[in-house]
Amino acid sequence: MADYTKYTKQEMQAYAIAKNIKENQIVIVGTGLPLIGASLAKRVVCPSCHPIVESGLMDCSPVEVPRSVGDNRFMAHCAVQWPNVRFIGFEANEWLHDEDRLIAFIGGAQIDPYGNVNSTCIYGKGDYIKPQTRFTGSGGANGIATYCNTIIMMQHQKRRFMEKIDYITSCGWMDGPGGRERAGLPGNRGPQMVVTDLGIMKFDEETKRMYLAYYYPFSSPEMVQENTGFEVDVSRAQLFEGPSPEIIKVIREEIDPGQAFIKVPKE
Repeated sequence: MADYTKYTKQEMQAYAIAKNIKENQIVIVGTGLPLIGASLAKRVVCPSCHPIVESGLMDCSPVEVPRSVGDNRFMAHCAVQWPNVRFIGFEANEWLHDEDRLIAFIGGAQIDPYGNVNSTCIYGKGDYIKPQTRFTGSGGANGIATYCNTIIMMQHQKRRFMEKIDYITSCGWMDGPGGRERAGLPGNRGPQMVVTDLGIMKFDEETKRMYLAYYYPFSSPEMVQENTGFEVDVSRAQLFEGPSPEIIKVIREEIDPGQAFIKVPKE
């Protein structure tokens, strides 16, 4: 008989994502953990949320977990099938009308204390022209980070959480208060939190710098600091309770039974 009392770090992340999606929010997701988290929110946590993807599909509730934003499985039970350009217009229109309905998920290879994300390249001993590693780049993440409030997904490692990142692909709070406005970006949009495999980071209202808001049952504030490449305030950290067995059962049996994105250790 399956044991749903134990859960993996990825399942904890997916649950944390779901718990930070609000009723009636429009949720821009891609694939991977954000999709698992948004699907969990739609099914269990806040059924009135509306997942959408940048390929143009609105209010998605796929029966099987899609592997990409262009996967036809996203079309099952979605409310509207728009072309991609309509999605981009919708994203900008929400900002132009000062709506506060959107939350979007992005990720990357590096992040700094102000939530600026690099998904373009790692310099190493090189530079932008000849980097050590070249990634696929922004995709739709830069536009999303410009016009939407975001939740950033990262694995918590020193090499990812850096005082200064090699390249800003997706803008966060730039260099602190007023940084977005100085760069010509909307100041009323920006990163809201970073959900990692060790905890949930938020951004101070005044300094816009990252701090630890929650740690998990299997982590600690000390562990978070040890795995962060810059000084982080952990004084406000609270314990984020783990998911119930019923939640884990939904993830494993209904949302991702084929373990496309979350691998479950064999018992």
